[in-house]
Amino acid sequence: MKEILLVKLGEIVLKGLNRKNFEDTLIKNLKRRLANVGKFQVRSAQSTITITPVYDDADMDEAVDCVSKVFGIATFSRACVAEKDIETIKQTAAEYLADTLEGIDTFKVEAKRSDKKFPLTSPQICTEVGGYLLEKFPHLSVDVHNPDITVTVEVRDFAAYIRAGVIKGAGGIPVGTGGKAAVLISGGIDSPVASYMMAKRGLELTAIHFASPPYTSERAEEKVVELLKKVSAYSGRMNMYTVPFTKIQEQIRDKCHEEYFTIIMRRFMMKISERIAKQNDCLALITGESLGQVASQTIGAIACTDNACNMPVFRPLIGMDKEEIIEISRKIDTFDISIQPYEDCCTVFTPKHPRTRPVLEDVIAEENKIDYEPLIEEAVNNLKLTVI
Repeated sequence: MKEILLVKLGEIVLKGLNRKNFEDTLIKNLKRRLANVGKFQVRSAQSTITITPVYDDADMDEAVDCVSKVFGIATFSRACVAEKDIETIKQTAAEYLADTLEGIDTFKVEAKRSDKKFPLTSPQICTEVGGYLLEKFPHLSVDVHNPDITVTVEVRDFAAYIRAGVIKGAGGIPVGTGGKAAVLISGGIDSPVASYMMAKRGLELTAIHFASPPYTSERAEEKVVELLKKVSAYSGRMNMYTVPFTKIQEQIRDKCHEEYFTIIMRRFMMKISERIAKQNDCLALITGESLGQVASQTIGAIACTDNACNMPVFRPLIGMDKEEIIEISRKIDTFDISIQPYEDCCTVFTPKHPRTRPVLEDVIAEENKIDYEPLIEEAVNNLKLTVI
């Protein structure tokens, strides 16, 4: 028996004339991700993508895990291929689903006949397959309202496919269909979640991390790499640029009033990130800020931060509370890494009493105490690139 994956499209089906571009990108993303698992044929027909292993020894469990993290998919299923002959379909269903059917009490059969040349109608297919399964598994009974499983038979263009149950896909739209954006990534809980959420909206990501040795350790940077590897399981490959930030932070400490340390630091991060973003053809920045979560994330502080750059800044977590963010971080397997005790540069020189209602003119006046252009230029010219 040959097992395949049947992929059902999500939001893509609502697209108009651009739908084919979205489907083509999804297929390209699936091929790229599955290349690490084995050799698969991926093709689209009748709003369904079929993923067929070229060799019989393909690891379908790994393929399932891989496909579950590709954005643009509503649901997918493991399915068995059968010839378009009702006797073969019945026998294949009994064999393929034997272990599953032995462990349940009730079932029902649904049929989808896309090939209208097939001699039986959908209700007739249901009757034939359901009757055969009742004969082979006499402990079963039919429950059309709340069955333990639903056996689905799809008669399509090239073959018939038998499956039981569906697996929830990652949703969203395919990465690469929404353009490019640069995410400011730290070692905390929030920014990896923000990265995941914007990749889900089709954005191809570039990551920017600020390091301040010796105040931050090499292990802190390795932690960020580990976080991005988890995110890249969903977003695909990305570049991470590590920015040397020590000199700038020391200048802020030495020349600016303490209560402005954090907001000025954030402004410099935005200025530098904008330059890196433009160099990488990104049209927006992404941060993990949530309104009111800390002093630098009040509406006044965010307004002062945004003033430092001209690019749009996406904040997908802005209206979420911490528990909601943590829930997503657990889902994408970043939480346990994020809580490791390695400090990032955002915690360096943290003021005891940060200004929560900063006035832009006052912030700029403090910022101008620093001859910052040469410092920014030096930082941008000394980036460290890591491919995730």
